[in-house]
Amino acid sequence: MISSHLETGHYFNPHAQRITEARANGAKVIVLDTRLSNTATHADYWLSPQPGSEAAINLAICRHLITTRQFNRDFVRTWWNWAQYLQECAADLPPTFESFEGELARLYDDFTFEYAAGESGIDAGTLREVAETVATAGTRFAAHSWRSAAAANLGGWQVSRTVMLISALLGAIATEGGTFPNTWNKFVPKPIHTPPHPKVWQGLSWPLEYPLAQNELSFLLPHLIKDGRGRLDTYFARVYNPVWTNPDGLSWMEMLTDEEQVGSFVSLTPTWNESAYLADWVLPMGHASERHDTHSYEQYDGQWIGFRQPVLRAMRERMGEVITDTRQVNPGEVWEENEWWIELSWRIDPDGSLGIRQYHESRKEPGTKLTVDEYYGWMFENSVPGLPEAAAQQGKTPLEYMRTYGAFEIAKGTGAVHEQEVPSEELVNTSITPLGRVYTATPKPDSPNLAPVAAPDPDDQGRRAVGVEVDGVVRRGFPTPSGRLEFYSSTLADWGWPEQAIPGYIKSHVHPDNLAEDEMVLLSTFRLPTQIHTRSANAKWLDELAHTNPVWIHPQDAFRLGVEKTGDLVRVETAIGFFVARAWITEGIRPGVVACSHHMGRWRPQQQEGGVSGMMATVDLANDGSTWSMHRLRDVHPHESSDPDTQRIWWSDTGVHQNLTFPVHPDPISGMHCWHQAVRISAAGPNDKAGDISVDTAKAREVYLEWLTKTREAHRVSPDGTRRPRWLQRPLKPQGDAFLIPHS
Repeated sequence: MISSHLETGHYFNPHAQRITEARANGAKVIVLDTRLSNTATHADYWLSPQPGSEAAINLAICRHLITTRQFNRDFVRTWWNWAQYLQECAADLPPTFESFEGELARLYDDFTFEYAAGESGIDAGTLREVAETVATAGTRFAAHSWRSAAAANLGGWQVSRTVMLISALLGAIATEGGTFPNTWNKFVPKPIHTPPHPKVWQGLSWPLEYPLAQNELSFLLPHLIKDGRGRLDTYFARVYNPVWTNPDGLSWMEMLTDEEQVGSFVSLTPTWNESAYLADWVLPMGHASERHDTHSYEQYDGQWIGFRQPVLRAMRERMGEVITDTRQVNPGEVWEENEWWIELSWRIDPDGSLGIRQYHESRKEPGTKLTVDEYYGWMFENSVPGLPEAAAQQGKTPLEYMRTYGAFEIAKGTGAVHEQEVPSEELVNTSITPLGRVYTATPKPDSPNLAPVAAPDPDDQGRRAVGVEVDGVVRRGFPTPSGRLEFYSSTLADWGWPEQAIPGYIKSHVHPDNLAEDEMVLLSTFRLPTQIHTRSANAKWLDELAHTNPVWIHPQDAFRLGVEKTGDLVRVETAIGFFVARAWITEGIRPGVVACSHHMGRWRPQQQEGGVSGMMATVDLANDGSTWSMHRLRDVHPHESSDPDTQRIWWSDTGVHQNLTFPVHPDPISGMHCWHQAVRISAAGPNDKAGDISVDTAKAREVYLEWLTKTREAHRVSPDGTRRPRWLQRPLKPQGDAFLIPHS
């Protein structure tokens, strides 16, 4: 695990339970985490590496598997795209698997345990012992990288890719005890109406500089608007607190308070937050217990769908009342989103002339508003295999079944989907490429994810992949361009990054070679298990458990810097400013590195009344041009309110909002913000106070422009004149012509 997954992966609690049970049965747990997390304390091997060196460790393990011939040769021969690698990168060699084995050893020969030790600071003998332990796992090797190093470093995506390389060498993919592709165990039902794909490309979310970005570049929005790329007439933020959550939050504040950049700002949020304070409308959306919603998580070898319901509505309906609107029962002005979006669409397009209202109309009674019951009733009747039959056995409709039980298992034992043989009827009118990829001869329309695995998106010719020919049999394969696991990525090679086409090691922006002598690395990607970003800050019992975020600092560094004891103040200087926080002197962090949890430091300006009383300090936020400062005026304290527990608040320190002092670091390939910071640490000065912050947004702008130079824009590297490879998935994928780069 390259993460503190067991304790803080709140999406994956069932994983933690099963891993804990497996460990009790003899499984070995290996944790790579520079910080001694709770997860690390349960590990058989805790490796505390130099931040960013994780990929070097992974590749040293891979080299060990290769050189000792302990890799799964049959799996590699069958399911890697090694033939494509030889064709593109070693055409002078015989096109045989034996040639590729020789190449594999050559490519990773430099990644010795000694080299990885030099990069990571972990003893070479320990790395060898870990590698030998991994080798014994065979197909029962499971791996997980959750945020952590992958979300923290320049090239962090190679951390995820290299740990997957270990799994691929062992053949531990879609095996008992191994790692499954997540979409094989997650189910997404088709809704009652499916609007067409957008006809335009949104350059403020998917800029040309990042054609291979995994997700939209939302955290760059203030800078993209400052670039002159566009203006937002109306901006909706849903369960999103950009001023607090993102790096460079004060650039967000500058944007959201400038009507020339954002005309209107609407905040849909279940909890009050720093961004909502700036909104023109604050709409109190419901928590999970106050709305209808479907959900499905990748938790085991199967598929299921869950159905959340607003608790008070469900209770009142079971008592015989007829409820037509959640506002009749929800607290305050909480209006469940399904109803609200339907109503808003009807208000925007009252006569249907804009073509919007039709997607929020009833099928049973055309021309009338779609209801929540019809929306989910149609979904459960038509999009969830097996549910109508299971409901009928109990004399229920599918909706009644889901309202009664809340969940339905669609499939169990999904297994190795890639090995499934494609039925002959699906092979009619198909074509096979020289490397074995089987495509439809003509484009097929988009279809919902009703199969055990989502089909890959169309390729550049509009064809859909059907499978891949393996030893004369057409099998489902993997949703990649080759249909196999891509040791060699033609996408990276064709889109301007040939040097990164195979799993490798990219030295982080906080690699020691890139640090000044007086700089250290700040880890800011972790959180405590009792808080979830800004969403849990008004949960008073959680606040009592965890309410501050001291700076973790090793005793050697504390002594060197003159920090005498835990609780002393330290100043942490970043590229665009500084923050002041209390020190926690601990051997749970490696020397030369400090750490600070990211979900504390909530605040409200002194002009604001109310707020989250147990977590929000009152501050003086001032700016002079691009220079901003924040000073704490009043800590949280016991006070009278409608809740008697507010008089029992015994804590005062709620930490510091460190993210404000971070510039944006968008990885030039993945687009992921690289959270680690190069910082200078010093004992606080006589005028420094806990929670103090200083930021220069002009410097933040300079850092953005510096990182922009690392990119390779689609204008220069696109092999076919498009903005992004069509096969890559993304939400709200535009129609075909929108992919074309316009000629200037």
